Amino acid sequence: MSASQEISSHIPCLRRFARALVGSQKGGDAYVLATLEAIVANPLVFSAKTDVRIALYGLFLKVWNASPGDEPGEDAGSSGDERGARKNLDAISLRPRIAFLLNALEGFPPAYIAQIMDLTPDDAMRLVDAAGREIADQICTDVLIIEDEPFIALDLQTLVEELGHRVTNIARTHREASAAARDVHPGLILADIQLADGSSGLEAVNEILGDFEVPVIFVTAYPERFLTGQQPEPAFLISKPFTVDSLKAVISQALFFDRRSRRKSEAALAT
Repeated sequence: MSASQEISSHIPCLRRFARALVGSQKGGDAYVLATLEAIVANPLVFSAKTDVRIALYGLFLKVWNASPGDEPGEDAGSSGDERGARKNLDAISLRPRIAFLLNALEGFPPAYIAQIMDLTPDDAMRLVDAAGREIADQICTDVLIIEDEPFIALDLQTLVEELGHRVTNIARTHREASAAARDVHPGLILADIQLADGSSGLEAVNEILGDFEVPVIFVTAYPERFLTGQQPEPAFLISKPFTVDSLKAVISQALFFDRRSRRKSEAALAT
């Protein structure tokens, strides 16, 4: 496999990481494009001895660090998610959040995170641990689960509740999902694509989003079908079978970028 082919094979996952870090598909893709342009401008940025995936993520972070508050190609008007990101920026420290995403979402061990972020392995592990503590103190919300497999739904419910959130309903069909969302507006939706009666979780989510805004995480066995670069594209995807850490990371990021999210302490004061 040539270097260009190997780089191309990692682009869908890099785009996923970019969107989770930046908080929008447009902004994340702009940074990925800028990274690829940097490689074209200087192919020697990757040495023959360098692991291509590690080098690619490291270069991406260098490009992003050069202008983290000024996304290339971003519209003058920002989306609700982007406004939420700015509101929550002080809630989770930046470097722990990057390390946590690299570990939990992208599967890099601390030794690789250290190379990507130019740290020692011990420092990388400390950042991952720090992120976990900060995220645990972050945001609570009501969650709607759209999933037709009972055991997967139970796993999702258990994990969501361990994070301090409340599951308002578990829907198995498009109709159940729409009714549940109308009954209690959730602050987060976890949705499968194929549902029990052959209906589509994607269509159910699109119907719900027509009534109100809510962050959505799709849980699917075929994430590559949605990481195509075509609009519209889900911002948050988890592959089946999922890991606890990867789902925790994506839940935290989805809520982190939602402008309506509140800290657990704020929610407690409101009750």
